[in-house]
Amino acid sequence: MACETVRLVGELTLATSTTAAAALLLHVLGALAGALVGAPVFAGDKPAKAPVEDGSKVVITSPKDGDEVDDTFELKYELTKGSQATHVHVYVDGEYQKGFSGTLKGLSKGDRKITVAGATKDHDLVVATHTIIIEVE
Repeated sequence: MACETVRLVGELTLATSTTAAAALLLHVLGALAGALVGAPVFAGDKPAKAPVEDGSKVVITSPKDGDEVDDTFELKYELTKGSQATHVHVYVDGEYQKGFSGTLKGLSKGDRKITVAGATKDHDLVVATHTIIIEVE
């Protein structure tokens, strides 16, 4: 087996077979590309699919952008389903609210970013999203 040296980053060098060097380089480049676009790069992470444009629309109807709210409030939205959306995912400050049932509870005081995003039956996101900023009193 032929052996060659691969320079990856800075002073890091690795001597290995040509096949292993190519595989390692592809892995590192893939991880770097994933990190640059915000995709998961660790072994157990499921890569996020790009959102699908399916004609869906999402509108948050209450509260309105800029509203002041209590730490617990009902979030109302309208989902116009396109060809693939079946439900929505709700995020508070970028964190997925698993099991969301209509009421956001116990939010800490301050500005909070609320996002409602359309999702498919497999929980992949569609392009349709609506984001508001509210102030929790």
